[in-house]
Amino acid sequence: MVRQRISSGNRYEEAYGYSRAVRVDDRVIVAGTAPIAPAGIDVPPDAAGQARLVCSIIVAALKEAGARADEVVRTRMYITDAADGEQVGLVHGEFFAAARPASTMVIVKALLDPSWKVEIEAEAILSRQSMSQHG
Repeated sequence: MVRQRISSGNRYEEAYGYSRAVRVDDRVIVAGTAPIAPAGIDVPPDAAGQARLVCSIIVAALKEAGARADEVVRTRMYITDAADGEQVGLVHGEFFAAARPASTMVIVKALLDPSWKVEIEAEAILSRQSMSQHG
């Protein structure tokens, strides 16, 4: 079994003992990803902007693991307001429409930071082509 840990460098990973993503053989599992912007960049105040940031963090983790967005087979979206569901769903489609993964959207009371409106996790299975390119 080959295991690769991918880190985004956010402060919670080491403190809480987890990885942004883990690749095991042909599977890549991306942890619940919140809209944590790189230093010096403000977190978007709206759900669509936050979802776009979250999806870009997920796609970057997938890429580092040798996977592509079109190899995603499962996503889970957690939102704090049902009124944001359509915005978040449309952004999800911008990133994952080619994959059309099995997906769930759940309304939760709150996320870790009160300013976060969305958190998303994803799972991908690498194609043979990706496996041969990225071992």
